[in-house]
Amino acid sequence: MDQASRSRARKVGVAATIWAVSIFLSRIIGLVREQVIGRTLGANRAADIYFASFTLPDFLNYLLAAGALSIVFIPIFLEHFQRGDDERAWRAFSIIANFIVLAGGAGILLLMFFARPLASVVAPGFTSAQDIETLTRLTRIILPAQFFHVIGGLMSAVLQSQDRHLLPALAPLVYSVAIILGGLIGAQFSAFGADGFAWGVLIGSVLGPFALPLFGCLKIDMRWRAALDFRDADLLRYLWLSAPIMIGFSIVIVDEWIVKNQASFLGPGALSYLQYGRTLMKVPIGVFGMAAGVGAYPTISRLVSSGEIAEAYSLLRRAVRLMLALTFAAQICLTVAGFEAVYLIWGIFASRFTAEDAEATATILTFLSLGLSGWAAQTVVSRGYYALGSTWPPTALGTAVALLSLPLYVLARQHAGAIGLAVASGVAILAYVLALGGLQRRRFLREAAARGAALKDEPGMLDGALRLAAAAAMAMGCGLAARPYLLALAPGTGPLSLLSRATVLCAFSLLIYGVLGRAFGVNEVVEIERKILRRFGLARRR
Repeated sequence: MDQASRSRARKVGVAATIWAVSIFLSRIIGLVREQVIGRTLGANRAADIYFASFTLPDFLNYLLAAGALSIVFIPIFLEHFQRGDDERAWRAFSIIANFIVLAGGAGILLLMFFARPLASVVAPGFTSAQDIETLTRLTRIILPAQFFHVIGGLMSAVLQSQDRHLLPALAPLVYSVAIILGGLIGAQFSAFGADGFAWGVLIGSVLGPFALPLFGCLKIDMRWRAALDFRDADLLRYLWLSAPIMIGFSIVIVDEWIVKNQASFLGPGALSYLQYGRTLMKVPIGVFGMAAGVGAYPTISRLVSSGEIAEAYSLLRRAVRLMLALTFAAQICLTVAGFEAVYLIWGIFASRFTAEDAEATATILTFLSLGLSGWAAQTVVSRGYYALGSTWPPTALGTAVALLSLPLYVLARQHAGAIGLAVASGVAILAYVLALGGLQRRRFLREAAARGAALKDEPGMLDGALRLAAAAAMAMGCGLAARPYLLALAPGTGPLSLLSRATVLCAFSLLIYGVLGRAFGVNEVVEIERKILRRFGLARRR
């Protein structure tokens, strides 16, 4: 590896580490937040309504392409900076930001006005007038938070383009803490219910996703002008790249909407079980998937911008393969020790979340985790397209998968309830990421050929995924087979019993996974083992 490659690897490593730590802490705080929700609202209709109240705000966030702000904006901003035209870079920021302010403000006002009639579309299974009234009220409290998320996301993209990741990484931590505090305050008043959490969402969006990036941008002399030109080339490019994300309904986004919509037809608590399970699954998705994608993306964009297509693909390929090896390890632990994890987070010391609730959530978590590798992989794989300035293929493919999968969700809910919805979710995302990964290499091959280059002779991004899946399946089988014996040795739901069972089950299953991964010739497993041994100073002793 030459000096330039080592420098890029270090830069990506630092960024990925910052985001991995941030996302890990964010997920841990998120679990605390969910624990407070579980203890305050339980797994009943009140919790179902609270979780459903995010559907319209999330829809607005999606229409404004907020989830892709950094992906779309960073290449535009970087191009001007790399040419030394700082003034043009800040003008692009100003025009795009002002457009978002106008569009976002109008969207919030419209959705707040129509929140009540749209409540029956969001959750058609909620027929009680009181439930609809509560859903409408919570939705209207949460909606304005999207304004601060979107504008803050744009400022975070500016900071990331300058390799300043700390403040954007801290933003979600502040956001989650505010929700916890809002819920704890609201819990002191029996009539307040879920409103405390909703107000925490709004206040947290101001203090975290908006205020922290604003402070960072002011530190680098942000130049936000009162400029708006609908014919500006950068705004038109931004809209063109964002258009498929705004108008396409990719499975990546609509999966959660469909699950909430269908779960509203099930009994009280079903939507909550699905949401609690998804929250726990998001921990490894964020730590391994999002951290790898967010950390590597600015460097991949620079390599593409400078014409180093082979190097960009090599970096992307390595990030995906390492992430998959880690994600399968996480799936093993969530499967063999799901009940212990769920009860430790939501059930222990709580009266409204019972052992039966934990068992139901853990069962659903097992089936949700079938799609864990897909959810994590798509966060990285899709960024390869975005770095090439191509946002249409991932969205078009994701929309096609969503449309084709919709009957599957309905049938799965009718025949297998919440478990069926969990399975349908996993099948849909795996179908999407396998197709996207297969098309990704072809796109990079064409791009490299167009620039008179060729990709390095390396395995594909998803090469080895089946071998990893086989190793993980065998490891999970061994862990589940050992579980009854361990339950006999350490029964009960006390903290010590739960922790000891979870630790032994995970360690035993991961040991088998590592041995099988080596036997199946998966190099990433060996690389991860070496990194762990080196971290603990054991590499030389082997």
